[in-house]
Amino acid sequence: MAKKLNITPLHDRVIVKPAAAEEKTAGGIIIPDTAKEKPQRGIVLAAGPGKKDEPVTVKAGDTVLYGKYAGTEISVEGHDYLIMRESDILAIV
Repeated sequence: MAKKLNITPLHDRVIVKPAAAEEKTAGGIIIPDTAKEKPQRGIVLAAGPGKKDEPVTVKAGDTVLYGKYAGTEISVEGHDYLIMRESDILAIV
């Protein structure tokens, strides 16, 4: 979150930076790249204004949980982000 994105989400869309995938299990076993699961946690970088009668409830800086296959992956300036509807977000952590 050191620099500002030059993308502004519209309506109820949210831009999320996914958390890094787990490198080790709790027992200390190293997970290879082919077996890593997609992260389901991330940090909100930007949020749109919301729909006419439904303002967006998440804000930049919130850590959120989202569905495994939620959102669309985008790449901006070499960094990977997800853009999704606010309804795809399950919880604020």
